[in-house]
Amino acid sequence: MKRHWIAGLALAFAAATVAAQSADGEVRRIDKAQGRITLKHGEIKSLDMPPMTMVFRVQDPSMLDRVAVGDRVRFDAAKVDGTYTITAISKVN
Repeated sequence: MKRHWIAGLALAFAAATVAAQSADGEVRRIDKAQGRITLKHGEIKSLDMPPMTMVFRVQDPSMLDRVAVGDRVRFDAAKVDGTYTITAISKVN
């Protein structure tokens, strides 16, 4: 019985999360209080998203300490529980 519960939980998590895909972007705004970042980014094919500027939630708020407005970044984005979420981010030199 326990195995079925664990398998069900794993399946639910997989359904709630669309695979992350890396993309390039530029930081336009950081909202540490809300755990959000605004990025101007290129196409993100796995999310069926054309190039645009949009607000993302960050998976870990400490990620916002590593970037500043105006930074060029490489990031991974996924749809987690229906919300577009940054799962990794780093500055590009």
